[in-house]
Amino acid sequence: MSLVSILIPAHNAERWIAESMESAIQQTWQQVEIIVVDDGSTDRTHEVAQSFASPCVKVVSQPNSGASATRNRALSLAQGDYIQWLDADDVLARDKVDRQLAEVSGSSDELVLLSGPWGRFYYDTRMVREKPTALWQTMPPLDWMLTRFSDTIWIHTASWLVSRKLSDLAGPWDERLTLDDDGEYFCRVARHSDLVRFVPHARCFYRDGNSSSLSSLRSDKALDSLFLATQLCIEHLLALEESERTRRACLMLLQNRVHEFHPTRVDLLDETKILASRLGGEVAMPGDDRRIGFGHAIAGRRLARNLLTMARTAKGLVSKTLEKCLHSLSPSRRR
Repeated sequence: MSLVSILIPAHNAERWIAESMESAIQQTWQQVEIIVVDDGSTDRTHEVAQSFASPCVKVVSQPNSGASATRNRALSLAQGDYIQWLDADDVLARDKVDRQLAEVSGSSDELVLLSGPWGRFYYDTRMVREKPTALWQTMPPLDWMLTRFSDTIWIHTASWLVSRKLSDLAGPWDERLTLDDDGEYFCRVARHSDLVRFVPHARCFYRDGNSSSLSSLRSDKALDSLFLATQLCIEHLLALEESERTRRACLMLLQNRVHEFHPTRVDLLDETKILASRLGGEVAMPGDDRRIGFGHAIAGRRLARNLLTMARTAKGLVSKTLEKCLHSLSPSRRR
């Protein structure tokens, strides 16, 4: 029976990590090791994680080094035949690993990358909200990357199960990256795979509304990371096939990233133009606001973006509050 290493990088996650670790410990696949790496937390994360310590649960600490470095530390300690990534605020369904490993038959499938469905929740996984995408199907790596680029689809990190062989071929997480480090990493893993196999009902759950998560950050460092990750993902796709259709998909990815850099990072917009030109095309850029004067265009776009963000935040708060109320009233909580 294959050993599965469930790797949990953690930073200031004392509110959530117990639920995440319980979902790892309760896997119906019995051959698991769980490794938690506390990345210099200043709260009780290490204490909570340590309370679960056992022969199959290892907890280590390190000075704060960032998510990618923390994942690499966990990976260096792993002994498993398969790697299951799990962020410290997310949750696995009890049979997630079991269902995925039922789809492979040993060494002959070591280059098969396993994925599964995932959904968002705030407090209670029974209230999860799933939104299937075009990637919820089995496909060759090239088709998977073309679809991901064209539709700009994000895949939850915990949805994957990666063989040790694939993990070794892909190499470590890129420690230069913060934002979209997972997008780059799994494009790289997919690049080395023979097939991306989607396993229905192998579910995991992404905790939404966590303001401390890396995906919520948009600092200059984060935007630099996003641009570099985009460049690297393009390299991964072109390594599989350099053709008109792959270049077109790369241009679509660049087009979908433009709004992330506008209006604050003109330098990254210029880099995006250059990269598009190298791909034999161009991307539509925001208009030159200097022609309008007095900064009205910038102000208008910023106001529209802020209003949209406020609307989404308000909708999220309503859903979050309702889920919290229902969660607190559930019989399991009252016992």
